[in-house]
Amino acid sequence: MTTESAQYVAPDQNDPAVRKAQEDRLREVWKPPSGWFFRWTDVNNNRIGVWYTLTAFGFMLFAGVLALIMRTQLAVPNNDLVTANTFNQLFTLHGSMMMFLFAVPMFEAVSIILLPQLLGARDLPFPRLSGFGYWSFLIGGVFVSGSIFFDAAPDGGWFMYPPLTTRTDLSGLGADIWMLGLSFIEVSSVAAAVELIVGVLKCRPPGMRLNLMPLYAWYILVVAVMILFAFPPLIAGDVLFEMERLLNWPFFNAEKGGDPLLWQHLFWIFGHPEVYIVFLPSIALFAMLIPTFAQRHLLGYPWIVLAAVGTAFLSFGLWVHHMFTTGLPKISLAFFAAASEAVAIPTGVQIFVFIATLWAGNVKKSTPLLYATGSLAVFVIGGLTGVMVAVAPFDWQAHDTYFIVAHLHYVLIGGTLLPLFAGLYYYWPLVTGKKLSDRMGRTAFWIMFVGMNLTFFPMHLSGLLGMPRRVFTYPEELGIGGLNLASTAGSYMFAAGVLIVCIDLALSPRRPKAPRNPWNAGTLEWLALPDDEDWGIRSVPLIESRYPIWDQKNFVQKVDEGRFFLPDAEEMRRESIITTVLDARPLQVIRLGTPSVKPMMTAVALAGVFILTTYHLYLLSALSGVATLACVLWWLWTGTAEIPEKPTKHIGHGIEVPLYTSGPSAPGWWAMFITMMADATAFSGLVFGYFFFWTIHNDFPPSGVGLNGPGVFWPMVALALTLAGWAATVGAREVHRRGNVGAGRALLVVGIAATLSSLFAGLAGPWYSGLAPELHVYPAIVWTLAIWTAVHAAIGVIMQAYTLARSLAGKMTPVYDADLRNITVYHHFLALTGIVTFCTIGLFPGLA
Repeated sequence: MTTESAQYVAPDQNDPAVRKAQEDRLREVWKPPSGWFFRWTDVNNNRIGVWYTLTAFGFMLFAGVLALIMRTQLAVPNNDLVTANTFNQLFTLHGSMMMFLFAVPMFEAVSIILLPQLLGARDLPFPRLSGFGYWSFLIGGVFVSGSIFFDAAPDGGWFMYPPLTTRTDLSGLGADIWMLGLSFIEVSSVAAAVELIVGVLKCRPPGMRLNLMPLYAWYILVVAVMILFAFPPLIAGDVLFEMERLLNWPFFNAEKGGDPLLWQHLFWIFGHPEVYIVFLPSIALFAMLIPTFAQRHLLGYPWIVLAAVGTAFLSFGLWVHHMFTTGLPKISLAFFAAASEAVAIPTGVQIFVFIATLWAGNVKKSTPLLYATGSLAVFVIGGLTGVMVAVAPFDWQAHDTYFIVAHLHYVLIGGTLLPLFAGLYYYWPLVTGKKLSDRMGRTAFWIMFVGMNLTFFPMHLSGLLGMPRRVFTYPEELGIGGLNLASTAGSYMFAAGVLIVCIDLALSPRRPKAPRNPWNAGTLEWLALPDDEDWGIRSVPLIESRYPIWDQKNFVQKVDEGRFFLPDAEEMRRESIITTVLDARPLQVIRLGTPSVKPMMTAVALAGVFILTTYHLYLLSALSGVATLACVLWWLWTGTAEIPEKPTKHIGHGIEVPLYTSGPSAPGWWAMFITMMADATAFSGLVFGYFFFWTIHNDFPPSGVGLNGPGVFWPMVALALTLAGWAATVGAREVHRRGNVGAGRALLVVGIAATLSSLFAGLAGPWYSGLAPELHVYPAIVWTLAIWTAVHAAIGVIMQAYTLARSLAGKMTPVYDADLRNITVYHHFLALTGIVTFCTIGLFPGLA
């Protein structure tokens, strides 16, 4: 024990004055900034989560209004309420908003609120990153959804199939708004995924081993990992899509060697896991509320964890069932049909576990449980029709009909929307301290349940009778006017149920405070008091059970009295505990981000890059890019890797942990690794495109002027320089860690020179070969891979220079070296990117 440790005297938690002083310090540290504007700069995850949730809910209501307009148009044959072009904008924006602006952001928003409390943490590890994600989502969402008011909304469907959408003469500005606006929103989704993964893995309370985690945390971990592998292929497709629209590079133009099917592959590699990305968090809500209302532990904990993982794994092998009608080989159809049917097995396991838990427990009837059971019934119907369309011959008949619309909405409403209402009624007392009305909630449920079935069940029949989807009207002779009128009536009925919920929410502030833990739940989030403080949990507990409130003696009292860990804010800083990944042993006290305008400013600057590019204002877009870089560097320089005033801190019970760690123990290292996994997945989408084109062409690369490959020399020079920059960075980390600061700085200078040289060498091959990317897809994809690698090399140079500057400024030492360790992770991935890129474009055609 250190001298400082030997002098440490634990505060007497039996003394009320001691406890009050601790609470006063916590209250002072965590209070929000004063002033209406500066409150928006706070990065407390609970407040960010509430803003996030309300914003996503608002976008859902707006998308619902668009759906009502569409249903009104389709109520009777030959209706002329809206034009065909307006209808196309309505259904494109409705689908895009429900998927990108409601379903995924809503799960992330709810998780940002619940996870810290479920894990007994003061906050998630990167609250400023959550703030950046929220502002990116808000700005991007307003940009995309507001386009409808200017007759500039996208009109190519939420899937935006080329070539109709990539040809600027056939699609207007809406396609760019969709592509660039939603690409910006995808940045916020990946940012939230990084925050959630690191939060689950590193911010659990002491003792909460992986097998003791609340099931909600397991589900969120699985879903966040899915985002890392599902969203990046779409980002890669977005890059190709916009380069074709803006630069006329023919990735999807069959006349110049492209293929529109590549977009379908990249889109549906994202699109089908997306269904489970929005479904599994809803199942996670069931996993929390069903044990509460059964008043017993959930049965089959290991099985439901394996089922969640299995569902996620299988979901990435299903995307081609959206492409059964595109003429794929029969062996492909058989494989993906089998995988599509197999995913019903882990899904069924989860549903039967919930039923068994209710069967074995002492069920307490409640409004949240009513929504949960009703949503399961709706989802099962959607799952059964999903098995039907997984059979290729049936799909050939039903694929472009309203049968698919009915299936999709049964799955999404039963698997996402109704479960969210169940979670809303369950967790509203936790968020606001007020319960919602049981009478209004049950009335709303039955109206929505009947309205939903009246809306979408007739669509199965109208689809089988021949009504195609994505049409703005239909002839009376088709004989489906009655079915469509019923669907329209049902949609208004469903909207009335949603309106009742909105009224219930609006009336809730007038209601009295609910008692603490009104449902008698057993998990950590219900430690919150009705008048909860901004600092959340009073002391970080020691966990010995999955349901500690039920199982651990005097647990709530001990938490409230500060008898566990970190009961104080002695240094007047926002703090939480970092633990080991597997067994949750305390590793570090982390200093959390405080209220700041930097995340907001960074999001605004980055928004300028995407929005200004949409309107072809490239100079202003470049200036916004420079501003974004400046904001990021300012944010990092002043807000990360801070050298603490003392090396260690007592957290209670005689345990002393560091205030600073680096490498795999630190959350920053994990954040870099996870971010680079997402980046590598996006890059793999581009590499997939290269080999996809190779498989569909007999002559790849083709012969002709402007089509010859970049040769071997320049790619190999670029590869050698990339590896030299990587080796110099790794060497700098090692010699710096041993205390040789001067040698570390010298190696960083060498790394900067080598990495910068690799940037120019990587572009020299396509340049000196005269590759003309507008002539054929081969030079276009070669240039794309080279530019992708060059951009990453430029980012690597900035990281190396930033770390060198930190060292020269005395902000990095051999002990406090998180910056250098983190950029080394980046350069590992940069080296891998260089190997794949330069071997592919320099060697592969010759090997072929």
